[in-house]
Amino acid sequence: MLSQERSDLWAAYKTARDASAREKLVMKHAPLVRYVAGRLAMGLPAHIEVDDLVSYGILGLLDAIEKFDPRRGVKFETYAIARIRGAMLDGLRSLDWIPTSMRQKAREIERQYQALESKLGRSATDQEMAEAMGLSLLEFQKRLASLGSVSLLYLEDIWFGSEEEEGGFRAIEMIPDPCGADPLGELEVADVKEALAEAIDCLPEKERLVVALYYYEGLTVKEISKAMGVSPSRISQLHTKAILRLRGRLSRHRNDLL
Repeated sequence: MLSQERSDLWAAYKTARDASAREKLVMKHAPLVRYVAGRLAMGLPAHIEVDDLVSYGILGLLDAIEKFDPRRGVKFETYAIARIRGAMLDGLRSLDWIPTSMRQKAREIERQYQALESKLGRSATDQEMAEAMGLSLLEFQKRLASLGSVSLLYLEDIWFGSEEEEGGFRAIEMIPDPCGADPLGELEVADVKEALAEAIDCLPEKERLVVALYYYEGLTVKEISKAMGVSPSRISQLHTKAILRLRGRLSRHRNDLL
């Protein structure tokens, strides 16, 4: 969409509440919903349809269009993606699609990664993890596969804790005034970035690549699968291990600072 055309549409909707302009804005930005749904599909259970995510995401897009203020100079796509993703996650949470037992198993693996890798001074292999947990290698890998949906989160959740965890909160909740400077907040964010970067650097090569391609390059599971020459299920497993490993590695550091 050309810049002038975009400006005209926003002006028509925000000032005159032109329904036609709103419809055009929805149609122009609808591909964002499909894009977010494709990325969010990483590790979701088979019974969760992408079309369901799209339905939730459309609601997020409508909400973003309604609340967006073009005068602030923020790129709409950046603002909308956060709203769309949030709507999809809210929709999934309403389905209660992750049982408590699954979350408990995920935390068990996180703790085991933390303890074992602190002892070894390096990343633990699947075989070492399986032995430490009293499982066969196949049993451990099956457990990882079953936990794919639990690893669905923002990278910031690894540090601040997910909303479901006791005492967990989102990073945005730490910012009382987004327009004001907060030296302490900036220092905390810098510390988070440094600790997270160090933890990612310590990941095994393939897991580090999946994290980089998914979170920093914005690729979908299928695109990562094609780039790395492995199956989507293998990408999902690598992603799950990376997230659980990162959470385990950062939990002790996080508790020391928070």
